[in-house]
Amino acid sequence: MASERRSKTRAAHHAVTTPDGEAPWANLEMTVPTDRDHASVVALVECALVELTHEAVGAVFVSRQVGRSTRTQYVAAGDVGEQFQKRHFDDRLGWHETTIPRRAVRDELITQLSRSASTAAERSGEGAASGPDIFVVKPVRELRTP
Repeated sequence: MASERRSKTRAAHHAVTTPDGEAPWANLEMTVPTDRDHASVVALVECALVELTHEAVGAVFVSRQVGRSTRTQYVAAGDVGEQFQKRHFDDRLGWHETTIPRRAVRDELITQLSRSASTAAERSGEGAASGPDIFVVKPVRELRTP
């Protein structure tokens, strides 16, 4: 009964689009560092986690440093949304996959998206990074995989 109710809710959620025809998660994107306050970053992360749980989408955080980039993907690992598959790719080390709880995903994303401009500069050795760090939600079929 509860599973049937979840399926109906999910089906109704899939049918929802914005007035211009885009999916609700289509604009969940930002560059880091950002001028958003902490509450806004938390709200964005919470919204992304809801979409990951109810849609076939994944959250991606790409960090670019001089001569190196890393990509971390988060995809719901079930219908309940309490476990997520974390796929981390490092240019030097390759892919690493693990399953982590929702709370860990939330904390990691808030930390990554809350970085200041000075933190980004320190990470890149005071030199200019090859581009800003980026967070985006996109369809699972568009995620790069090992």
